[in-house]
Amino acid sequence: MKFTRDESLAFFREHNKNEMYLRHALAVEAAMKHFARLRGEDEELWARAGLLHDIDWEITQSVENGHPVKGGEMLKKAGYEDEIVRAELAHGWEFSGVEPLSRMEKTLYTIDELTGFVTAVALVRPGKSLSGLEVKSVKKKWKDKAFARGVNREVIEKGAALMGESLEWLIENTIESLRPVEREIGLGTM
Repeated sequence: MKFTRDESLAFFREHNKNEMYLRHALAVEAAMKHFARLRGEDEELWARAGLLHDIDWEITQSVENGHPVKGGEMLKKAGYEDEIVRAELAHGWEFSGVEPLSRMEKTLYTIDELTGFVTAVALVRPGKSLSGLEVKSVKKKWKDKAFARGVNREVIEKGAALMGESLEWLIENTIESLRPVEREIGLGTM
């Protein structure tokens, strides 16, 4: 069954009340849509996979409590496409055992963490904005292991290799993908 974006957003909100989780979901949604467009893939399918990738996060809060396996179960029970269920599981490959194989799965695996890192960099800039943010600024923060400790850089690097793309290209396109939704994800508010 194919769900609309509005139905998917309502499903996400039903299970996640925390605004921070919604902002992350919207960021990953925007990035996935952007990367689908670059690849000539189904933008709406990829966007929904991005929007729903942490559907279980408010319930589980950790991989130890079942993320993303619980999310995969929730999506399957709700009737989401197998591609979205599999992408949910593959974005937490290390914990679900489902290796990302398709372009969509590899992209979600990589972009989930990268959107968080780019957002963190924007939050420490004047105006908390993506405006004028360049790849070199993100790379400078990348080297600072104390910055955004919760972001798994190894996953991003592993994902970049899976995708066959450079880290710089991924950062550049992630920044570009987030600019149109800057306000919705809590940036550019100063």
